Formats: sequence, C-alpha cells, structure tokens
Amino acid sequence: MSYMKIAVLFLSLILGQNSVCYDINENYDIHQPGLGSFTSHIQVLDCVDIYAESLISDSKILHVAAVVSELLDNNEDGIVDDPLIMESLQNLNAMIPIFNSEWASSQDDVYDNYSGCLGAALYRNEINPNHPGHWGIDATVEEVLHTINNCGHVNVYPNIFSLMPNSSMMSDAMDIARGGQFLEIPANYPEDAWYHYNDNTCDYECMAIEYLYWCLVSYMGVLNDTETCYGISDEWELCSPELFENHDVLMHSIIDNPIYKLPKLAPDGNYCPESSIQGDVNQDGLVNILDIVVTVNMIFQIVQFDLIADLNQDSQINILDVILIVNIILS
Repeated sequence: MSYMKIAVLFLSLILGQNSVCYDINENYDIHQPGLGSFTSHIQVLDCVDIYAESLISDSKILHVAAVVSELLDNNEDGIVDDPLIMESLQNLNAMIPIFNSEWASSQDDVYDNYSGCLGAALYRNEINPNHPGHWGIDATVEEVLHTINNCGHVNVYPNIFSLMPNSSMMSDAMDIARGGQFLEIPANYPEDAWYHYNDNTCDYECMAIEYLYWCLVSYMGVLNDTETCYGISDEWELCSPELFENHDVLMHSIIDNPIYKLPKLAPDGNYCPESSIQGDVNQDGLVNILDIVVTVNMIFQIVQFDLIADLNQDSQINILDVILIVNIILS
C-alpha cells in the first residue's frame, strides 16, 4: 500500500468518514421495469448495480458500494478477483436494491418486474458505515454476500455451491454442520450440530445460502468478539476462525481453496484502488528485471509477501508469477 493511500485512509479515520472512490449517479433507468422507485445508482466494478431510494444517504450508498467492491476485489487492485463470477453477475444483471424501509410499497414492483438477479435487499436502518458487517448493527456484508453467492458462485460452481439437497460439496457440509439432513426445521437439532437455524420460513436452499454466509464471515474473523459470539449462538457456534477451521473441516477447505477465489479479508468500508501497472511489483512505474528480483525474494521469503506480485491471483507467489512478469517485459 502506498504512502498516499495510507494517508487517505488515516485522514478518513480522523474525520470519521470512509474513503470510497465512487460517484453516485442519478437513476437514469427510472423507466425500466422494477426500477421506477429509485433515485440513485452506482454500478460497481461493471458487474453489480446498486439502486437506492430517496431517503438513503450518500454515505450509506457508498458503504454498500465499498463492501461489494471489497468482497469481489479482495486484494483491491481494481479488478474482480474471479472473472467467472464477474461474468455471471453481468449476464444475470445482478442488482442490490436499497429501500427506505422494510415496509416500502415499491418492493412488490421491484420483485415482480425486475428481470435480473436479486440475491438480497438492504434497508436504510440496517446499514451502518461505521461498523462494517458487525452483527446486529450493519447487515451490509451479509446481504452483499447473499447477492454475490446467489448470482455468482451457485451459478458458476454448481458442484461446489449448489443449494439443493445432495447436490454439492456445500450441501454435504451443511448436513454435517446441522447434525443431519433436514428438509424442514427439526423440533430439536442434535447436540453435535453447530449450525441450527430455526426460521420456519427458510427452506433447505435458504438454509444453504445462510450457511455459506456464516462460513465466510467466520473465516474472515467478522464474528470474532464475545458479544457477537453470544448473540449468534442460537444459530451459529463457530464464531472464530480457529473454531471454524477445527470443526467445519469440509467447508473450510472449500473457502481456503484458491480455485474459487472467495474473499479472505473482511471489508472495512474503504475502497479506493490505486491505478497500477500489472507486473510493477516494486511500484516504480516500470516493469523490468527489478520486479523479477523482488518477486523471487518473496518466493524465498527474503522480503514480505505482497499480493501485488500474485499476478495469476492464485493466492500464491511462485515461478508462474515470475513467468508472467517476464512475458510482460518481452511484450
């Protein structure tokens, strides 16, 4: 991270405002089916549209945009980490609506007429830019993950993330986490279950998408504080990364697998990627032998690991990244 970005983030902390590099636009799609109630619009990373109603403050709209960006572009280089997920979100016209309230009459129009993918919705009173993803305070991380997972991972990697019973590795993992396969909410979950959601309006597929959310935020450490652990214990017990890794071995292995490029770092509500040159590992504005030297030093752990050298985005720095730098230099 450059000194300039550090300075921007430090200043934003002092001023109590997050740094988010997006412009909020007027809703020019007001005459499109299902979009008539929204006044503001942001398209995030060319693949997710955020539409907000009139009472939603700019800070809340930008917070949602930042969280979407951080979860799709976890290394914050300005590029969606998984191009297959990006393509799916584009093809399905993924959208996150932000309504003035849970009783907004416009919801029926959106759900009845919008032809794209609606993985979840957000409401004005459940967005808090000062506490990204904090349980009971800010629902943004949860609803954004539901959207990305529903419109992205379930579609792109069905053998891994399909929501139907006996359809994927995740459905198998959830059956273990719930202490058995329950197509309906059981009267009592088995004592060895660590996922025991009991909302009777939530069917098996709903349970699966909620399960994926719990697993991801546990991995990222979002739930790792005493108050949150206590508050969610009636639904989910693995509130720390260590508990999740030790108990939910199958799902942890899926999230940890670099093939699926799932987010590993928790969003902080700041998103302002620097413009950089691919392969410019030492960030001197050039791609040359010096970048190869720095990358080799990272491989041998002579200098600290930096994701800027992970050119093929497989969460590793190795000879494949060196070859990519060489190809950039030769081209």
